[in-house]
Amino acid sequence: MEKDQNVNSENQNEEVKDTLTEEQIQQEQGDPKEKNEEIKEITPEEKIKELEDKVARAFAEMENQRRRFEKEKEDAFDYGGFSFAKEALNLIDNLERSKQILESDEVLKDTEALKKTLEHFEIISKDMISIFSKNGITPVISIGKKLDPNQHQAMMEIDDDQKEPGTIVQEIQKGFMMKDRLLRPALVGVSKKTKVQDELKSEENKENSGN
Repeated sequence: MEKDQNVNSENQNEEVKDTLTEEQIQQEQGDPKEKNEEIKEITPEEKIKELEDKVARAFAEMENQRRRFEKEKEDAFDYGGFSFAKEALNLIDNLERSKQILESDEVLKDTEALKKTLEHFEIISKDMISIFSKNGITPVISIGKKLDPNQHQAMMEIDDDQKEPGTIVQEIQKGFMMKDRLLRPALVGVSKKTKVQDELKSEENKENSGN
């Protein structure tokens, strides 16, 4: 029994030594939590700078939001009726088609009734364009102008030796602008040189190159 007691005593002494050793190691190395706290701790000046940066970013974001809101408000005021205006152009198109149908009617041709009707159509068309103009909607100028892809859409080429190639000589459907935005492109026909003129031009180029 004495041997057993001695063994137990020795084991307890070893445990005490182990505990003391761990405590001594921790004291020597220091508590990791305390070290992390020391690392994370910043000076008052750094804290102030960090807060100033956050405030500056917050103000910058607020300013960006204010500018976006102002832009959206301006667009809503200037172009809020864009879709409605685009649909309303159908009225002008239908009026123009009706005029063309009446003008091509052989029964009504050269009659006083046709003349009066077309005069009324013209008045209505001008009034509609005037109303559009007051609201910033204006026709795209086409005839005699060079083709501009930003405003015109070429639908056909027409032989015309009197005009420079690419000049608009026919307007199929009128285009419109809403302030500085294209509401609808004008559908047009543009001039091109005839085949004879192309051949003559080719011959002239050959002669000039030969000289």
